Amino acid sequence: MTRYNIRITPIGAILRGLVAGAIGTHAMDLVWYRRYRRGGGTEKFLDWELSTDLTSWDNAPAPALIGKRVVEGFTGQALPHERAAFMNNFMHWAYGIGWGMAYGILAGSLPRPFVGLGLPFGFAVWATGYVVLPQAGVYKPIWEYDPKTLWKDLSAHLAYGTGTAAAFALLTGE
Repeated sequence: MTRYNIRITPIGAILRGLVAGAIGTHAMDLVWYRRYRRGGGTEKFLDWELSTDLTSWDNAPAPALIGKRVVEGFTGQALPHERAAFMNNFMHWAYGIGWGMAYGILAGSLPRPFVGLGLPFGFAVWATGYVVLPQAGVYKPIWEYDPKTLWKDLSAHLAYGTGTAAAFALLTGE
C-alpha cells in the first residue's frame, strides 16, 4: 500500500493496527477509570485495570463471561472463579487489540489514514457489542438501557476509536 512516500505492507498495516488497538483500549480505560474515580472509587489504576476485586463469575462483566463461555466450550471443563479477573482482562484487551487489527486493515488500505475515521470506527465497535452481546445473553437488548448508560458506553468507545485512529496515524508517519 502506498501513502505519499510511505509504503505500508498489509502485514505492516495489521501490526500497526494491533499496536493502535492496544493504545485505543488504554485510552478507553482511562476514560472509564476517570469516571470511576469521580464516582468515589478509590482503587489505584493498576488494581482497577487488572480487576483485582473480581473474584466470582456472579458479578463478572461481559468480557469475562464471553471468555468463560469460549474456554468452557472448547475444554468442556468449568472455569474456576479465581480465573474471572484474568479472563476479564484477557478478553477486554484481546477484543480491543483485535478490533485494532481490523482498523489497521481498513485504514491501511486508504490513501491516507486520518484521525476522523476514529469516531465512526468507535461507534461501529460500540454498536456491534449491542448486537452480539444480547444474543450471547450477557447484555440486555439496547432498548432496555437508559440514555445515560448508553452515552457513557458510547463515549468511552468513541475515545477508543479516536485513540486507535490517532495511534495508527502516528505509527504510519501521518
